[in-house]
Amino acid sequence: MPGTFEPLPGGGAAVALDDVEISIIRSLAVQLLELIGPGPAEDASGDPLAELFAEGPSEPPADPVLRRLFPDAYRDPEGAPDPRAAEEQKAYSAEFRRYTENDLRAGKRDNALAVIRSLDALTPAGDTGAVLKLSPEESRRWLGALNDLRLAIGSRLDITDEDDTDRLYRLPDEDPRKPMVMAYLWLGGLQETLVSTLMP
Repeated sequence: MPGTFEPLPGGGAAVALDDVEISIIRSLAVQLLELIGPGPAEDASGDPLAELFAEGPSEPPADPVLRRLFPDAYRDPEGAPDPRAAEEQKAYSAEFRRYTENDLRAGKRDNALAVIRSLDALTPAGDTGAVLKLSPEESRRWLGALNDLRLAIGSRLDITDEDDTDRLYRLPDEDPRKPMVMAYLWLGGLQETLVSTLMP
């Protein structure tokens, strides 16, 4: 089971992680939380429903990682050669973002927090690390967080397609991007095995 998720009887998944792996995943999840940022502040009136109806941003984030995590909803892959069509897509995307981004951010924060909390609750099993056991719901949260972590790292590494991934395999060991590449590939393996445990 080391390094790969396996299904648990009755649902959920388990994986053996050593102390270094636990530290890496936790650190990446904390960095993701910091990048996503806090939720909208509660309305000054103290109305708990204010956050529910708060409008989000209408412009895409400036950070390329956040743009990857929160892409425009309406985009012509060809670049919308018609300027009027491009303006319409921009307006539709702004409207969609205004009403959905806060919820998307909250979901991504919740997933990252679920990862951190489950790692913090682990009981070490000697020098070998620990076995993480996740319920079906926790498994889905982990899957979302692993996907977000890979998108974030992939954005920093300028990965846009499969050819870019192939290029990363050939990086020399002295390349400063190598640790990030190794984390990207490792998280991909974890994500793939977790997906397979959740398949019916």
